Amino acid sequence: MLLRNPALTASLLSATTKKLCNHRCSTPAAFMASSGVACSLLVLCGKSLAENETAKAIKTSSTLKLPEDEKLSLVLHSEMDNSVMQGFFQVHSYMDSLSTNQFGRLLIWSPDLNSTHDIVSHNFCELPIGTVCIADVQTKGRGRSKNVWESPLGCLMFSFTMQMEDGRVVPLVQYVVSLAMTEAIKDICDKNGLPSIDVRIKWPNDLYLNGCKVGGILCTSTYKSKKFNVSAGIGLNVNNKNPTTSLNTILKGFYTGAYQFQREDVLAAFFNKFEKFYDLFVNQGFQTLEELYIKTWLHSGQRVVVQEKNEDKVIEHVVTIQGLTSSGYLLAVGDDNHMCELHPDGNSFDFFKGLVRRKLQ
Repeated sequence: MLLRNPALTASLLSATTKKLCNHRCSTPAAFMASSGVACSLLVLCGKSLAENETAKAIKTSSTLKLPEDEKLSLVLHSEMDNSVMQGFFQVHSYMDSLSTNQFGRLLIWSPDLNSTHDIVSHNFCELPIGTVCIADVQTKGRGRSKNVWESPLGCLMFSFTMQMEDGRVVPLVQYVVSLAMTEAIKDICDKNGLPSIDVRIKWPNDLYLNGCKVGGILCTSTYKSKKFNVSAGIGLNVNNKNPTTSLNTILKGFYTGAYQFQREDVLAAFFNKFEKFYDLFVNQGFQTLEELYIKTWLHSGQRVVVQEKNEDKVIEHVVTIQGLTSSGYLLAVGDDNHMCELHPDGNSFDFFKGLVRRKLQ
């Protein structure tokens, strides 16, 4: 069995036992050369005894799957040799900073994975709600409109699960996710006495810093047994100055101290904040978070051009963005003072090109 990226995982495999490898080979090298079937390594870990027992049950059942029947090798974090984990995601550091009751308490980590989103979405019913999957390297990350992204070391890439009953508010959950991430970064700055890193939201699902994109959110859902199974995926550039910028690149520009953002701290801070926001969202509605969201996004007062086809003519309208409608689209007002709702047409990479206007009564 061959791991998909031996360069990243050889040190991990060399520290595992024959039982972990689940193969009777005298050495990991022999294990890796014994088959030509690609394999993704997944390491399971829980916050408490209960989650660790769940992790054991998942490993024992071996029911996790991937698209196209890609092979998985499941191990427990407790079976790993911590001496070889330097440079990889530090699970214990993350768990020590996590203070949630549900989200992020069962973690699936991989050194190299096609897509964290595929893990949680294809195995939704096999995993407890709130399970998170994180990868150090992601080669086929999922984006909007089926875009595929390659994310190298230095990025925080994770996906997690939630379940909702009211389908009307499912489209709004991506706003809760993005807001939680921006507020989590502020919390880290406050906790460590750092200057504020002002990450902003570009509607509907991008994160911007100093005018450059540093992250994005993807939420997908399926409907089963009268509930919406939602998988949320987040990518955030923590360390890489290319292709745009990163949290640490901006921090170094005006901070001379030794602190640097760590993926483990950001992930824990995100879930600590998200769980609080999600509880408000589910029980009281998005309106409890909307004011903070509007303060964080880039679009208040932004004027955009909306094109409408009228027979053979294309008519342009200039409108000013005011906020969000109850369905989660852009609320805007025209120069004629008529309110309208703006929808993306789905054909443009930039949401603000090709907006479709719907007049509101």
